[in-house]
Amino acid sequence: MTNFLPTLWIALAGAAGTLLRYWIGLATLRWSQSLPWGTILINATGSFAIAFFGSLTVAGARFPLSDTQRVVFMVGLCGGYTTFSSFSLQTLDLLRNGAPVRAFLNIGLSVVLCMATVSAGYLAAQAVNHAHARRLHQAS
Repeated sequence: MTNFLPTLWIALAGAAGTLLRYWIGLATLRWSQSLPWGTILINATGSFAIAFFGSLTVAGARFPLSDTQRVVFMVGLCGGYTTFSSFSLQTLDLLRNGAPVRAFLNIGLSVVLCMATVSAGYLAAQAVNHAHARRLHQAS
């Protein structure tokens, strides 16, 4: 039972982040016709928020918090808002820890693999949709 409460807080924070992302996406729809400015804004502000909060709340910083409190914001809220913020912080940590090759490998692999898998997901869904449409057409 002692582990349930932090899990609940993370889930609630994740839900709040998800709603915030949705509302910002709606608010920026008219600017996002030619380029997904809403997503860019969400990813940029999420990246700022996770680094700012994480840096201010780590042990020895201005406002140190417990690991649980940090995880609620960083994994819960920021994770619900955008996982790009986690990617950005991890890349920055690699750079700060003197691993620029690994940082750029993280960037390259993330972009290439995610573009490949989003394409694969799209193509797989299209195949399912076309098969369904063929069955419907044959049934009529």
